[in-house]
Amino acid sequence: MGLDSPVMLILIFGVILLMFGGKKIPELMKGLGKGVKEFKDAQNGEGTTTNTTNTDEKPKV
Repeated sequence: MGLDSPVMLILIFGVILLMFGGKKIPELMKGLGKGVKEFKDAQNGEGTTTNTTNTDEKPKV
């Protein structure tokens, strides 16, 4: 009996449902999807880059 059997998948889903509750699971899946999307974008070289240089500071001499 492997992880691909329907009984095992239902059992795993039931345990996850008991641990997190019905309201928390959509939030977890949304966060997981966002993380996967950001990971794929980073692999493709896409995404946002932040500029960390501050132009207001004067250079120290």
